[in-house]
Amino acid sequence: MSIGTLDATTAYSRALKTMVTPPAESAVAEPSANPASFGGMIQTMVTDAAASLRTAESESAKQVAGKGDMIDMVTAIGAAETALETVVAVRDRVVNAYSEIMRMQI
Repeated sequence: MSIGTLDATTAYSRALKTMVTPPAESAVAEPSANPASFGGMIQTMVTDAAASLRTAESESAKQVAGKGDMIDMVTAIGAAETALETVVAVRDRVVNAYSEIMRMQI
């Protein structure tokens, strides 16, 4: 599966819009705990994607058992797919940026 530059940029901008500014007292917290930092954003995205995948899995299991609603299952799978595509797009952009930095001459 190939993700184009426009898809990656759109996913990254969507991810940036979901970031929240932390309260003033948590400004000295660790970078990974700060949702306004890049590491915090990635951590939040991965956590949210994992939660979406678990929800989709449980909805699918309910549907297989005959106790779930088809619409809920399709919605959960769609949300999980979108979350996963966003994480993959951001990962691809980070890897490309790292590769370009490594090719720079100093």
